[in-house]
Amino acid sequence: MPTLGMPDRPHLDSFRRQARALQRAVRTGDPDAVARLGRHHPGGVPGDVSGLQLSAAQLVLAREYGFASWPRLVRYLETVAEHGWDTKLGAAPATEVAEEFCRLACMTYSREDGQARWARARQLLPAHPDLTTGNIWAAAAAARPDDVGRLLAEQPARAAERGGPLRWRPLFYLVYSRFDPAVSAERVLAVARQLLDAGADPDEGYLFDALPSPFTLLTGVFGNGELGQRHQPRHPHWRALGRLLLDAGADPNDAQTLYNRMFDPDNSHLELLFEYGLGAGDGGPWKTRIADMDTPAHMLRIQLRWAVEHHQPARVRLLVEHGVDFRSPFEDDGPAWSPGDGRTPVELARLNGDTEIADYLIAQGAAPPGPDPVRELIAAAFRADRSTLDRLRAEHPDAVAQARRSRPGLIVWAATQAPIETVTLLAELGFDVNAYGRGDAPVEESWETALHHSAVDGNVELTRRLLDLGADPDLRDQRFDATPLDWARHYHQLSTAALLEPVTAPPRSGG
Repeated sequence: MPTLGMPDRPHLDSFRRQARALQRAVRTGDPDAVARLGRHHPGGVPGDVSGLQLSAAQLVLAREYGFASWPRLVRYLETVAEHGWDTKLGAAPATEVAEEFCRLACMTYSREDGQARWARARQLLPAHPDLTTGNIWAAAAAARPDDVGRLLAEQPARAAERGGPLRWRPLFYLVYSRFDPAVSAERVLAVARQLLDAGADPDEGYLFDALPSPFTLLTGVFGNGELGQRHQPRHPHWRALGRLLLDAGADPNDAQTLYNRMFDPDNSHLELLFEYGLGAGDGGPWKTRIADMDTPAHMLRIQLRWAVEHHQPARVRLLVEHGVDFRSPFEDDGPAWSPGDGRTPVELARLNGDTEIADYLIAQGAAPPGPDPVRELIAAAFRADRSTLDRLRAEHPDAVAQARRSRPGLIVWAATQAPIETVTLLAELGFDVNAYGRGDAPVEESWETALHHSAVDGNVELTRRLLDLGADPDLRDQRFDATPLDWARHYHQLSTAALLEPVTAPPRSGG
């Protein structure tokens, strides 16, 4: 897993300088540099570091950024130079009206996405009816087949030309446009066909802010993401447009689509992608460009883990029916929320109290997990099964203490995934109600408290229960330095905000 974050505008010269600096620091015996060498170089720290080769420092640096080798990092940087895109372009107003229309009309996967922005684009068209006549990118964003056809007839190469305020190619503007859901499917599909027939690439994509998962045309078709359907909706004609792109050769193994859509239990995107070979093949052109991308099979294993841990039984069944490995433990590297911790899907289902998914996987041939008092105790708590908890505590007196040591932030996960009674049970078992953890995945990472999540979810009953159990409303999360009340206000959760206001200290001076 990477230990360093990729800069916004990565350049090979910068990485060469970093490698040389690391080489010099190791040669002089700098303890931090030597420790980096020990963590990431397969040969460890040599007895004499004074002659460390530059190639060794380059390998260490590449691995710190999440790449298997220096050549793979170099190849990635070359890909960024060709396919990179800066999301800040979407925030810079354009002076020319056609370009401003393009900027406002398109979803850019930034916090500016939303109906207010797209409404401003919608208002520009009647005020400037000619804005699409001479601008291929605006004509595509507005889905104007007459204008697109004429502009391509004049100059067919326009289909593959980057331009407009976002420096995208025309088909990308069409697919990411959200300014008017009333635009007909007939117009959208007509423009897509015109551009594809003129040479547009159905696998077109960009590396948003140099992140290694490409945002492709399919990503834009299926929409969604961390901000959800309201801010980043799927294309209004997503099914027909997605099928058109897939028929034209788009690779269905689209990692960013899988990530963006995994938060919602709807499986319609997977059903369409499976129809075109999701999970098979070599990963397509983006896997060729970025060798360290996950294989199609590994992408789907990550999807399986998320579905198991987030109580998505229909998705688990769909993945199993399409041949995803549900028997093996998770041992490969994965994202922070999908670690290779050696647990099997059945063990994870049992651990989260999901007997429906666990029983289904066992019925399909997965091996039942062996006895594990700590796992069984946590699972009983997530089922709010007091009788099993009492039995396990009597039979295994150390199980509670072991559970608290191994999962100190468990109560945060429970606040987002389990009934309120589970939170109460965990508090009674001695789990810290003010512990920091993650609510989006069952991993130990000190992000926020359970009260932050009940506040942002608008869950008055859970918020009241947490306060009764001793939750501190003045604790601030570790990412945004905000209280639970701040979270409730930011997401317009008036009910939990009203409950937290009287018990939260006034803002700190200067805050």
